[in-house]
Amino acid sequence: MLTQIINGRILTPQGWLKDGSVLICDGKILEVTNSDLAVIGATIIDARGMTIVPGFVSMHAHGGGGHDFTEATEEAFRTATTAHLKHGATSMFPTLSSTSFERLYQAVDVCESLIKEKDSPILGLHIEGPYLNPKMAGTQYDGFLKMPDENEYIPLLEHTSCIKRWDISPELHGAHDFAKYTRSKGIMTAVTHTEAEYDEIKAAYAVGFTHAAHFYNAMPGFHKRREYKYEGTVESVYLTDGMTVEVIADGIHLPATILKLVYKLKGVENTCLVTDALAYAASDGTVPVDPQYIIEGGVCKMADHSALAGSLATMDILVRTMVKKANIPLEDAVRMASETPARLIGVSDRKGALAKGKDADIVILDKELNVRCVWSMGKIVPGTDILLHK
Repeated sequence: MLTQIINGRILTPQGWLKDGSVLICDGKILEVTNSDLAVIGATIIDARGMTIVPGFVSMHAHGGGGHDFTEATEEAFRTATTAHLKHGATSMFPTLSSTSFERLYQAVDVCESLIKEKDSPILGLHIEGPYLNPKMAGTQYDGFLKMPDENEYIPLLEHTSCIKRWDISPELHGAHDFAKYTRSKGIMTAVTHTEAEYDEIKAAYAVGFTHAAHFYNAMPGFHKRREYKYEGTVESVYLTDGMTVEVIADGIHLPATILKLVYKLKGVENTCLVTDALAYAASDGTVPVDPQYIIEGGVCKMADHSALAGSLATMDILVRTMVKKANIPLEDAVRMASETPARLIGVSDRKGALAKGKDADIVILDKELNVRCVWSMGKIVPGTDILLHK
């Protein structure tokens, strides 16, 4: 079906296009033009007074809609993905928390099956752990944390090609061999839950750790040991040219001042927005089923208040936070939620921008930057078809 979205302000790779139109058919963008003349035979969507942007690429979310991806069931994957899709995340890389390798294999099988479905928003898996520094991982992964073991990760990565990203602590014994191997497989490899300082971060980058997961969170900044001061992981990542970062831009995990600082120092091309969302994101449920967590102040925390456990954010919340609280231009906030993650995780040939030939993944935002309509592969996501009934 031929669809034409007209009269909106459109974010293109070349900048803003005012009162133009986007023509889509068979899941692809046919044209982005400054003409608002209706095309004969097309279904017309009037986006007057609204903003048309590329679909968001979610590459770090643990769950949503009441389900966690680590459940490793088809129901969990579908429910959580659909929950985030309604908030503009048209590309998903489900994140698995530290768990058993038996569960990882189960999740791989589910993911491979869903990826094969036509127009699936699920593009691959993201694993966080279980190779984490226990000093920086808190208590939520008790029983699963371990040192990198090539007898575990090599067979898994030989078994599947759906794993697109894997995060571990770079200071662990065997971490460098792990990164060399994942790099050889084209897998994005990130530092996470780490206390690595400059020399360790520099060495990690050299062997294949190219990204910093939830930057600032679960890693130290500038600190002191006895009478001497030391750079932390944060400063080390800033000083490592080429290392990219992601921030949980919900306004809770990081204050607006820090979001501004990351934007200023790392820039749009090297910064992604991620939710790090738990099962309670985009969900009607407010009471955690796991007693070690509590929901308080718009975020999920450890019940003993020792740390934040994950966010309740969706991708649209991140964009609004960057614009309204951190005073970052809308075009840059959107790029950090779409174009940059698409490029870093290797799907920019078809995702992350509104351009001829790209997949028709489109989000329409109103003046308050709320989602009014979402297209995934040219099809309107159920529950987001508000503009069809104006």
